[in-house]
Parts: sequence; C-alpha cells; structure tokens
Amino acid sequence: MRRLPLTAASAVLLAVMISLAAAGPVEAGSKGKAYGEPLTADKPMKISELLAEPDGFLGKTVQVEGVVTGVCEKRGCWMSIASDAEFEDLRIKVDDGVIVFPMEAKGRRAVAEGVFSKIEMSMEQTLNYKQHHAEEHGEEYDPSTITEPAVWYQIDVTGAVID
Repeated sequence: MRRLPLTAASAVLLAVMISLAAAGPVEAGSKGKAYGEPLTADKPMKISELLAEPDGFLGKTVQVEGVVTGVCEKRGCWMSIASDAEFEDLRIKVDDGVIVFPMEAKGRRAVAEGVFSKIEMSMEQTLNYKQHHAEEHGEEYDPSTITEPAVWYQIDVTGAVID
C-alpha cells in the first residue's frame, strides 16, 4: 500500500472530522450539538399546547422547542426553554451527570425530548425549596408570601439538540 503525504489542508480536514465525531450525533436537519439519546419525534409540539392540557400528557414522551432562558449553574442538570406564549417556560431536567447542559446554551434554540412529568411538593418542601432558592440567588425570603404548595411540570429529558 502506498502512503500519501499528509498536507496541511488534509490535516485540518482530519482534525475537523475527529472533533465532529467526538461531539456526538447531530439530528437530521439540525446544525446544533446533540446531548443524550437521539430525538425520535418528527416535529416538536408547542409548549403552550402542552401546558394548556398538561395532565393529558403525563407519562408520555414529548418533544418541545424554544429559546433557552436558563441553565443550572452548578451541574448543568436542567435548563428552561421559553414557550411560544409570552411569560411561559418549561423546565427540562436530567439526572445529575447524565447530560450536562452548557451555560453557553442561554439564548440559543433547543429541541428537547423526554417524558412529561408533574412535580408536587408538600407545604414544608415548598417553604424549604423557596428559602434555598432565595439564598442561592441572593433574594429576600418571606415565608408569609407562600400560601400553597408548589406544583410544576417538566420534561425528564432523554435527548436534546442545542443550536
């Protein structure tokens, strides 16, 4: 077998190909970086439609799309995606270390897929959670303003693509 000399251009091409392979699979039609399992749904649903009738989707695999508005600063274990409806977003959660969402995802478009779930806290859990959140973000904490247990919906993500 005859060996061809490695030119500068072919060395650059080889380096790009290796870095793309290391980044993981990218979903068809997307220019972004894939995290976790490949996405399986053909098309994302609107977050506003999901949250309009949330109990009908509990336990089902859903896919959503939107701009990332927040990312867990400590472990990258969650991100929030803005809804198509104003002042509405949805939490996208993974087990710590399974997928790590980068802080640079804020402001970028993301598609996420996983099982839709409902989180319900007791009043005591809600008070502890709100206090912890306030301390973590340097906000004031007034337990008298909390009048009912917290309930929210999230997607327990199996895969995502961030552009």
